[in-house]
Amino acid sequence: MSKRDYYDVLGIEKDADANTIKRAYRKVAMKYHPDRNPDDDTAAEKFREVTEAYEILSDESKRSRYDRYGHAGVDDQMGGFGAGGFQDSHAYRDFGDLFGDVFGEAFGFGGRQQGNRGSDLRYDLSISLEEAADGREVELDIPRHAHCDTCNGSGARPGTHPVPCTTCGGHGQVQMSQGFFAVRRTCPNCQGSGKKIESPCISCGGAGRKKVNKKLKVKIPAGVYHGAQVRVSGEGEAGAQGGASGDLYIVVSLKEHKIFERDGADLHCTMPITFPQATLGAEVEAPTLTGKVKIRIPASTEGGRVFRLRGKGVPDVRTGHTGDLYVRVSIAVPKKLSTKQEECLRKFAEEAGDDVYPERSSFLGKVKDFWDDLAREVK
Repeated sequence: MSKRDYYDVLGIEKDADANTIKRAYRKVAMKYHPDRNPDDDTAAEKFREVTEAYEILSDESKRSRYDRYGHAGVDDQMGGFGAGGFQDSHAYRDFGDLFGDVFGEAFGFGGRQQGNRGSDLRYDLSISLEEAADGREVELDIPRHAHCDTCNGSGARPGTHPVPCTTCGGHGQVQMSQGFFAVRRTCPNCQGSGKKIESPCISCGGAGRKKVNKKLKVKIPAGVYHGAQVRVSGEGEAGAQGGASGDLYIVVSLKEHKIFERDGADLHCTMPITFPQATLGAEVEAPTLTGKVKIRIPASTEGGRVFRLRGKGVPDVRTGHTGDLYVRVSIAVPKKLSTKQEECLRKFAEEAGDDVYPERSSFLGKVKDFWDDLAREVK
């Protein structure tokens, strides 16, 4: 069967540069990789075809001969392809660079491994706004795996030591051939540790770890915000067979406050004041996280006015600068009046009219002009 044009195999133009060739190979090779197509009997052949095309087109000398003479100019160079020759080709060596981060350990090409390091742990901590503002030392009870005291985490009975795994030779991985393709996988005998325990520790059964509850005192910094993570190094799960411990991440959530809303380092609240206080002016008490402060309300204060109290917010956990408190006043309307109070209020309304409400007089004037304009349009 005649071979397809290598450029067509990779789906590129004949003037494609080296980067374009590499990107095309990565895309098509991932599509036809046999391990990603276990039920497709043609995948291995297609993958071989794709890799053969890349083998030629990624080499300037071979590509030049192919461009001049076609497959006849390079067929003599492909005799070992698909058997041992494939493993020696630079296409095979480049495969690790191209796919290491994608396929990882499954294909043994640079996938990131944690070794025997223990897993990280997460602890969700709910605190009040006051606690977040001041910063607190909290005591936590963390269930986790810790290194066995009897064997010091090795998993081996005291007086003995783990020995190199005979299956992988202590490397933690074994190499298997799948047709023309060599694959490295985690050793099934030692689970990637590279060691075997011939005399397991009686206390932990060879695991090197025990389930414990550990009490920790952790300082929560002042100004910590909702969703912040506090990292405690080395307080996660202990690693297997003496491996390093993971980290503990404390994820902070803030409880809803009855009065204040937080915006970064600033606080906001709405405080009702009475009609006489807003009209005549008054000195009123406003709440803060640390106690009461007095605010001077000027005469003729309108609802919605905001008073800024400097330094009455919360610390910024990054800069240490303390934010401000913004107090927005609203005009409280009495819900129930005595007969005498109602009479006084009616008398005030009759005597004052609209003259004491310039905003209302202005609005009513605009409404009158609007109606007059409508009337003229109708005529």
